[in-house]
Amino acid sequence: MDSSLRYVLLGSCFAQNVGQRMCHDGWDAIVNPLGTLYNPESLRSCLSQALDGGELPLFFDEAMQEWRCWLANTHFRASAREECARLVGEAFAALRDRLLAADVLILTLGTNVVYTTPSPLNSGQPLVVANCQRQPDRLFREERMDVSQVTASLLESLRCLHRHNPRCRVLLTVSPYRYRKYGLHGNALSKAVLLMAVEAVQQEQPSVMYFPSFEIMIDELRDYKFYASDGLHPSEEAIDILWKRFQEFPIG
Repeated sequence: MDSSLRYVLLGSCFAQNVGQRMCHDGWDAIVNPLGTLYNPESLRSCLSQALDGGELPLFFDEAMQEWRCWLANTHFRASAREECARLVGEAFAALRDRLLAADVLILTLGTNVVYTTPSPLNSGQPLVVANCQRQPDRLFREERMDVSQVTASLLESLRCLHRHNPRCRVLLTVSPYRYRKYGLHGNALSKAVLLMAVEAVQQEQPSVMYFPSFEIMIDELRDYKFYASDGLHPSEEAIDILWKRFQEFPIG
């Protein structure tokens, strides 16, 4: 990996952990400026909103009496709708500038599970939220993307990026984080869907790179000592190993 390049990292556990190491070591990188993104459709929505624009899906939190955005985390909130729109809009504008200048975009896929809610934009289509904003469960419907849906979402993300920055290279990775809430079997199925979709994307676009963070954690380290106390997140030792391997990874 070339430390002189400009990077944008979006997605789940690996993007956050390795992105923080990059920033700490002085690499030119930006990491999840709108918050952690867990599924392929949220990644696509984030890229589309940043690069193509459009009306922000804002909503009013009755309990907290403040405005928020379904595409950003809970840090972006305000008592006035206009202020919330300004905060989120500025963050997306900054992300757009970085994407236009980026040499490498790293997308980390965490899960194929998405949560939908009726769109506040009156589109007639349910909206896949990037963050549930601690709202009541009754507002959401849990769904699972299949391989074809994940593949289509990733390919649309690549098309969106390359319409605006055709020279930017793309690296995909699958987060080794275990989603225990879906059960260990459900987590394994979710990772399998993501891995098969990545393979399909690479078959259609061979220039897309893949870093095996999931495989290093599951197949090479293979010991619970490499997990944090919760048994779900990689430990600091595991992150050190992933970071070292990432630095050695060749940019094609």
